[in-house]
Amino acid sequence: MPDRYLAFARDDWATLRAATPLTLTEEDLDHLRGINERIDLDEVATVYLPLSRLLNLYVSAVQDLHRVSATFLGAISPKVPYVIGVAGSVAVGKSTFSRILQALLARWPDHPRVDLVTTDGFLLPNRVLEERGLMERKGFPESYDTRALLEFLRQVKSGVESVTAPVYDHTVYDIVPDEVVTVSSPDIVIVEGLNVLQVDRAVNYKSIFKHTTYRLKISYASLLSNHHLLI
Repeated sequence: MPDRYLAFARDDWATLRAATPLTLTEEDLDHLRGINERIDLDEVATVYLPLSRLLNLYVSAVQDLHRVSATFLGAISPKVPYVIGVAGSVAVGKSTFSRILQALLARWPDHPRVDLVTTDGFLLPNRVLEERGLMERKGFPESYDTRALLEFLRQVKSGVESVTAPVYDHTVYDIVPDEVVTVSSPDIVIVEGLNVLQVDRAVNYKSIFKHTTYRLKISYASLLSNHHLLI
C-alpha cells in the first residue's frame, strides 16, 4: 500500500516557497508567537511560506470552481469560506502555528479575510462538566458541546453571512457567559483544536472539511512535526 504521506527534508520543502515573499516582520512575529515558543523569521520563511503558497493555490482553485459553477447555472456565485482544520497534541504550539498561518494567508490579495476559531470555545461550561461528573475528563471528546461545534462548522461551510462561536477564557479555565466571537463572511476559516480531526462512530469532523489529510514531515524536530493539517 502506498504511503498516505509525503515526506520532505527541510531544504526540499523550503524550495517549494518559490518566489513567495516574506510579509511578516520581527515585530509581527513577537505578537504571534506564544509564551516560550521558539520560532524566528527563518523558520517562517522555510516552513510556513511554502505551506502558505500551497494553501493559496488550493483556495484560488476552489474560488474559481464556485465562479465557474455559478456561471454555468446563471447564478451569483455564493461566498463559501475555505475551511482549514489544524489539530495536534497538547502544548505543541497549535495556537502559534495557526496565528502565523492566519497572518500569512491574510496577506494574499485573493483572500484577505481570514478568521481563526478554536475548539476550546465549544468546551462545556465547568458547571455542566461538574453536573455530569466530567471535570476530570475536561479536554477529552466527551467534554465538548459537539452538536454546537458541528452546527457552527455547517453554517460556515454553507456560506451563512454571520456565524458566532463561544469564547473560552484560559485565565479562569471556563466559557465566558454571553460573550461570542463572530465570523462574518470570511474568505478562509482556520479551526484549531485537539479534536478537529477526531473520527469515531458518532462524529466525523472530516465530513465538514475535505477528505484528504496532509501531514507535513520534516527532517528536524519542528513545530510542524506534531501537527496534522486538514485542507
